[in-house]
Amino acid sequence: MRRVVVIGLGIFGFNIVKELYENGFEVVAVDKNKEAVQRVKDFSTKAIVADGTDKDLMFLIGIEEDDVVIISFGEDLAAATLITLHLQQMKIKNIIVKAPNEEHRLILEKVGATEVLIPEKEIAGKVAKSLISPNVLDYLPLSDDYMIFEMAPPNSFLGKTISDLQLRSKYHIEVIAIRDILTGRLYMVPPANFVVKDGEVLIVVGKEKDIQKIG
Repeated sequence: MRRVVVIGLGIFGFNIVKELYENGFEVVAVDKNKEAVQRVKDFSTKAIVADGTDKDLMFLIGIEEDDVVIISFGEDLAAATLITLHLQQMKIKNIIVKAPNEEHRLILEKVGATEVLIPEKEIAGKVAKSLISPNVLDYLPLSDDYMIFEMAPPNSFLGKTISDLQLRSKYHIEVIAIRDILTGRLYMVPPANFVVKDGEVLIVVGKEKDIQKIG
């Protein structure tokens, strides 16, 4: 499993470190704020007090090409940009940067970020979709049109088979898996006679406008 280096230990950075570490990753946490490093030391493989913008210090930490580096600096575009540039010069292959908006995303991509996250935008999108389509629990965009959705089956689906629901003909969506919430078991490509029950989540692929028609 690849090592992950997280630079910047605000709320976002701290929670990334903790989540990865608790799931078995080797995580190095870096921040110039001693208190922030102290808070995360029990939830990381190694916690280091260092200024992420200091290129020499990044070399001393021993960041390697195959490490995943996550930069989380909130509104400090200058620091995030400088660190991204240094990492790109060090030939780091995976540089993930948190940004507050699309303008910052474009700048960070120009200097070498391989992925830019805009958490506020993603959260806003999920909140809006949860209001537009109350059954949708989560989603993953596949293209401009198609998405994979996790959705709680409405009451009208319960006790019916996949065949009974006629999702492809009525809504132009396809059930690709069903997950049992209690056991965590995943049924991939369920057969037509699979009966949908309470406590299950449907994982479907289709267009958002078609998902919104399900009530």
